[in-house]
Amino acid sequence: MTFEEVYKSSLDYFCGDELAAKVFVDKYALKSNKGEYFESTPNEMHQRIAREIVRIEQKYPNPILTEKNILEVISDFNYLIPQGGNMFGIGNSYQLTSLSNCFVIGNRTDSYGGIMRTDEEQIQLMKRRGGVGHDLSHIRPRGSPVNNSAITSTGMVPFMERYSNSTREVAQEGRRGALMLSMSVEHPEIESFIDAKIEEGKVTGANISVKLTDEFMRAVESNRSFIQRFPIDSENPQIIKEIDAKDLWNKIIHNAWQSAEPGVLFWDTILRESIPDCYIDSGFGTVSTNPCGEIPLCPYDSCRLLAINLYSYVKQPFKKEAEFDFDLFEEHVALAQRMMDNIVDLEVEKIDAILMKIISDYESDEIKHTEQLLWEKIRHKTLIGRRIGIGITAEGDMLAALGFRYGTEEATNFAERIQKVLALSVYRASVEVAKERGAFEIFNIELEKNNPFIHRLKEVDSQLIEDMQQFGRRNIACLTIAPTGTTSLMSQTTSGIEPVFLPVYKRRRKVNPSDEITKIDFVDEMGDSWVEYTVFHHKFVKWMEVQGYPTTRKYAQREIDALVAKSPYYKSTSNDVDWLQKVKMQGRIQRWVDHSISVTINLPNETKEELVNYLYIEAWKSGCKGCTVYRDGSRNGVLVTTSKENHKIDGGKEYGENLQEMKSGVNQSEKADFISPAINLYRVSFLAKRPSKLEADVVRFQNNKEKWIAFIGLLNNFPYEIFTGLNDEENGIFLPKSVSRGVIIKNVDENGDKRYDFQYSNKHGCKTTIEGLSAKFNPEYWNYAKLISGVLRYAMPLEQVIDLVHSLHLNDRSINTWKSGVERALKKYIKTGTKLKGEKCSNCGQESLVYQEGCISCASCGYSKCE
Repeated sequence: MTFEEVYKSSLDYFCGDELAAKVFVDKYALKSNKGEYFESTPNEMHQRIAREIVRIEQKYPNPILTEKNILEVISDFNYLIPQGGNMFGIGNSYQLTSLSNCFVIGNRTDSYGGIMRTDEEQIQLMKRRGGVGHDLSHIRPRGSPVNNSAITSTGMVPFMERYSNSTREVAQEGRRGALMLSMSVEHPEIESFIDAKIEEGKVTGANISVKLTDEFMRAVESNRSFIQRFPIDSENPQIIKEIDAKDLWNKIIHNAWQSAEPGVLFWDTILRESIPDCYIDSGFGTVSTNPCGEIPLCPYDSCRLLAINLYSYVKQPFKKEAEFDFDLFEEHVALAQRMMDNIVDLEVEKIDAILMKIISDYESDEIKHTEQLLWEKIRHKTLIGRRIGIGITAEGDMLAALGFRYGTEEATNFAERIQKVLALSVYRASVEVAKERGAFEIFNIELEKNNPFIHRLKEVDSQLIEDMQQFGRRNIACLTIAPTGTTSLMSQTTSGIEPVFLPVYKRRRKVNPSDEITKIDFVDEMGDSWVEYTVFHHKFVKWMEVQGYPTTRKYAQREIDALVAKSPYYKSTSNDVDWLQKVKMQGRIQRWVDHSISVTINLPNETKEELVNYLYIEAWKSGCKGCTVYRDGSRNGVLVTTSKENHKIDGGKEYGENLQEMKSGVNQSEKADFISPAINLYRVSFLAKRPSKLEADVVRFQNNKEKWIAFIGLLNNFPYEIFTGLNDEENGIFLPKSVSRGVIIKNVDENGDKRYDFQYSNKHGCKTTIEGLSAKFNPEYWNYAKLISGVLRYAMPLEQVIDLVHSLHLNDRSINTWKSGVERALKKYIKTGTKLKGEKCSNCGQESLVYQEGCISCASCGYSKCE
């Protein structure tokens, strides 16, 4: 099947929900590496998943799960929703990927060899679709003596950039990988770590979090000094540094307020509550978290995720008689645990297949050694711990359907009750499966006897702990709450434990103004025409139906406002909820989650730093394991709330425009999930003023036997400006072939004259600068480059930019050569799979040409060419 056929079927399945359909087709529908689709709707995906889970079930004595009862709970995203890695990978023989969403790695060796090994491991996991986290607390501070030609250490920031760049360079089915870098507050160079992302253009491919100890937090509260040391866990540290705890805390707060990073991890709480850390002698000591923070992990462990759709357990939603079906919920939780245990075995099969591929690859054993050893370590940890992550989604919709207002004490009480029942049910199920299949390999109840989470389970159900002591438990840890970004789009519910973002919002679709029946509501500064329409949150529509309000008529804005005010979603949106109550809710739910919770506190732009300070302190006191804030507008290059501008449409009626579709404050990798399908529906807000520094790619190409080079400045991974010309020593542009990355620096002198320099680091870490890019090339090239850069800065789709360049009618042969080079350079950034409209394959004649990593390929016959 073609993309168009699958998209049409999916659009019908999702009842016209374009975003949900595109997410399924782009991310989860089974397809070959040639772009051939084999699933037209999620029904077929769910059948694929059910078949594989049952195949594993049949390998064990007394199989219980059948294809029928699995489909009853996973079809239509109604009850149990295996998360991204599982939907994509289970039963997929076309792409060899892991089923795990989360990995943590790190040999914790402070040497170039160890640091490069971590970089290679990170890349190997990301190419298998994994999100990765690792800790940098073992890297010696800047200025420390080293036994090599550098004399002293460069510190961790250059390595942060290395890991970040690696993340951005590894493609994962049209997206980039996700990375979490963490560092202990005890490290003497923590300030450099905190500041690394404030400087424009640095560490753009990673989230960063600071590991805060209780000792540090108490020092902040009492305004005392704090001792840092290196190594941080040494009894005889080489470096000891006394700092003012409040000064460092204020820097953390300021940076979080300004840029939404760093996030904070309350590390002593994480370690104290962690059941896997009871097995630290077996290598399960937690060192970092996955990119979203919901799974703290030891090195070389991973986790597979599943979310339970809470809204589906509300009987008679939005009615006075609404109630939560606890019996069905507990029944399905037990099914979820058994399904996930089978998925652990499916993951081991995937790892075995990866290992077989590595062994059979043509490279030498020396080259393959790191990758092979990495997966052998992950396989070992997977089998001896059998870690799973069962969580929830649609908390906001569930509470609204029961008549609760999110953020109130009543709603928090009920949310905690749900999570408590979930925790007890999962652990009971894990014990029951251990009776049949055996406990995880290193289970020892004596090691867990002082764990606070186990104590809470015992206080509520002492029989559970007695049974656990007798039969063991199947999984070392079982629970989490993940962001569920794409999951919530396809289940058409609120995400994770978050409230609804907006019950009603405005959306735009680009239209052709030449079409006779087209109605134009808005023309942007690029001259593109758009039609605007109102989008209702799916469960808000359900509320309207229950209350007897027509759902097919067109409502004026004042009528919409009146409807929202009557609904249980009123004053319950992301920006409405009481932030302190949300933090306290997270802390209370965390008591019944053995891993962690990914949650973001969304704050309005006018929020003061004092509030961020207060919320972080309360998060620590409330028992949260981590916390992230997002102040509206604190990050550039993402979709933002527009001001309320009045537009006259629909017979001259005025209404306030609101384009807040995207959930602000989700982590970096999840933002990409939202931006990708929405990029052509909204105007992206790029910086009006160019940053002083931009990361840059170097692209080389050859035209008519001449060697050419392009420097492409990037803002948030999108081409922002371009310089290009002949690559030779005469114009001073000659670069070593090894240089593919650098920074373009804008300099303005006292007269206001601008100069653009390119700076790169050689293999020894020394920086080299090529001054005045704009003066190095032919002036005519520069004039056209300014024109194209201006178009790029307004985020015009790259296919259209390339068409614009291609259509330039130029007489000079040299300029035409330059024009071809610009096209080649920009094609590198077009998303793989983007279709060329109106062009036919010269080999088979079909209109099925797509971009594949900068080249053009035919999805029908496989013909490929690079222009």
